[in-house]
Amino acid sequence: MSHLTVGGRRLFHQRRGTGDEPLLLIQGMSGTHLAWGEPFVSELEGAFDVVAYDHRGIGRSDPVTDPFTIQELAADAAGLLDELGWETAHVVGISMGGMVAQELALAHPERIRTLTLGCTYCGGEGSELAPPATIEKLAAGMQSGDRELAIRNAFEVNVSAAFAREPGAFDAFRAMAKSLPAPVPVIMLQMQAIAGHDTSARLPSLELPTLVVHGDEDAMLPVGNGRMIASLIPGSRLEILTGVGHMFWWEQPVRSAELIRGHARAAAGRMA
Repeated sequence: MSHLTVGGRRLFHQRRGTGDEPLLLIQGMSGTHLAWGEPFVSELEGAFDVVAYDHRGIGRSDPVTDPFTIQELAADAAGLLDELGWETAHVVGISMGGMVAQELALAHPERIRTLTLGCTYCGGEGSELAPPATIEKLAAGMQSGDRELAIRNAFEVNVSAAFAREPGAFDAFRAMAKSLPAPVPVIMLQMQAIAGHDTSARLPSLELPTLVVHGDEDAMLPVGNGRMIASLIPGSRLEILTGVGHMFWWEQPVRSAELIRGHARAAAGRMA
């Protein structure tokens, strides 16, 4: 675990795995490298050389106070590839990280072996950000001054109702969230960046092996977003996970890792 300097800013990254295939994991709004969860990453590390990192201002990366765009976060990701010495990599982006992955793929398609876009959004007519009830619940937690309530509310909107009832599920999420709390001002900057994101008119130009994954009980970014993205990217594959919420890799780590491994194998077979 260490920092890499990209654009004059230190970004924290965690690298693990014994596989030969490079895999960059791009986390979503407020998420750190810890938000991937041990079960999911451990399922990937046998097949990939896995790097997960903290966005600028988040986790152990250098703090920020100035606004930024999704395109600038994509430039951070490209800079990380440079610093890692990776000419190409498999890229998995979820939620806001999926938006970053879209911009990365559009700017540098030659560097992407496979693209996986999970529980994300492309903007444009027909797309849909978090519904009012979700925003109200998240805001109530953050504005309450009660850290426990904020974590509980975030958990409940990020997972399915069935998963939220599983014994120990909240405890694991709570431990992750408390380990590296995301600064509220940076979350606000991330929300501003998301509001300006729109790749809908450009996605049809992508010619990359693309997997789109979405839970059908996603309360953060409704499943219609996944269907829309898959319809826009030529030749993409859409995987809808039944009864699963926004954090599909947290609810179904084995299945999620299996999808990514299979996607990489299929692309390698097509290129052989």
